[in-house]
Amino acid sequence: MKKMLIVDDSATMRKIIMRVLRQAEIPVSDILEAGNGKEGLQRLVADPDIAMVLSDINMPEMNGIDFLKAIRTRRDKTSLPVVMITTEGGEAMLQTAMDSGANGYVTKPFTPDSIRSALEGLVG
Repeated sequence: MKKMLIVDDSATMRKIIMRVLRQAEIPVSDILEAGNGKEGLQRLVADPDIAMVLSDINMPEMNGIDFLKAIRTRRDKTSLPVVMITTEGGEAMLQTAMDSGANGYVTKPFTPDSIRSALEGLVG
């Protein structure tokens, strides 16, 4: 895999996700960050080589579901996998994410194993 974009309004959570990706031995050459969906879209436009997105659902400015819907107007599930990361354990929110074009999801708190399982088959 080449580049991954992590979108979360918490800088601390972005750092935790990066550490867990390393612990899970996910092959990533470069990790980019954004603090909300609007910043995430700007990153995707500026860097079309991004190969995967991990996004929180609950964020200010533009939440993860709206961000995901905006991505899917430009790129399909095959060309840009998107995995949602959320504290929302409710089936309705997760179903909304999947119906909106998510390739998968991970609920917080997560482990290297749960990240690896969620990304299995999506990273190369």
